[in-house]
Amino acid sequence: MNITRNWFGPNVCSYRGVFCAPALGKSKWTVVAGIDLNHAGIVGYIPVEFGLLTDLALHHLNSNRFCGIIPRSLSKLTRMYEFDISNNRFSGSFPRVVTTWKSIRYIDLRFNNFEGCLPPEIFEKDLNALFLNDNHFTCTIPETLGKSTVSAVTFANNKFKGCLPRSVGEMWRLVELIFTNNELGGLPQSLSSLKKIDILDVPHNKLTGTVLENVCKLPSLFNFTVSYNYFSEESSACVSLGRDHVVLDDTGNRVAGRTKQKLAKECQPVVSRPVDCNKNQYVAVSSYSTPNSRIPKSKPLVQPHTKSKP
Repeated sequence: MNITRNWFGPNVCSYRGVFCAPALGKSKWTVVAGIDLNHAGIVGYIPVEFGLLTDLALHHLNSNRFCGIIPRSLSKLTRMYEFDISNNRFSGSFPRVVTTWKSIRYIDLRFNNFEGCLPPEIFEKDLNALFLNDNHFTCTIPETLGKSTVSAVTFANNKFKGCLPRSVGEMWRLVELIFTNNELGGLPQSLSSLKKIDILDVPHNKLTGTVLENVCKLPSLFNFTVSYNYFSEESSACVSLGRDHVVLDDTGNRVAGRTKQKLAKECQPVVSRPVDCNKNQYVAVSSYSTPNSRIPKSKPLVQPHTKSKP
């Protein structure tokens, strides 16, 4: 598929994948307002000149073979509303340029090779959705998480560690939280404040102790996955979830009386060093630096619980 085959001549608005609209406040002018090159088979870098498209609001480049870093010149795109560069080969630290956009509502960075820590200010943006899964992010989650306005956020398949911040309980819009395959050591009781959440997935971490009873009682919950951790107990409220037509997957823990659990000796290295997130809150890493480059690992084939993109 050669989407750019008609990209020649001065009539840019006729280019396939380019969308134009009247300029805000200057209706006699026509500007490039959107670029949609999803699944275009393009190989290369985002050029610095993209920063000249200062009226760009929609930037969709998912499922191509773009690589390199996100240029700082994109900070000039002050009208940016949706930024989707998922399923490419971008690398380097978190593209901090996205935190400069005042109008941004949707950020999708999943399935790339970004690494390092998350800047705390990303959770202070007025976002509807944030997808960070299937990269190489590390560190703890910043305490500013609780300031986020997202209804869906995915951290799956990275290397986040420590405690999920207690401030997560302040995310009153949150419907979907995916933390599959990280190195979380504990969950805070404040999760029980998420009255709107319906999907809470935290499998394949290092979680210990008792599955939080008050989380199992959340009114909107219909999918709660805690499999392949090191939990040792479940309250009756959690055990009864299946009878209430709520999916509870507790496979691969060490809960007595439950099927398909780990052996005690498998759990000893983790359970001997439990983390209590309600007493000793981890301090989120707020420093932000470019990580050392390394050879990217292959991507796990795990998709988040979101609607597939066109």
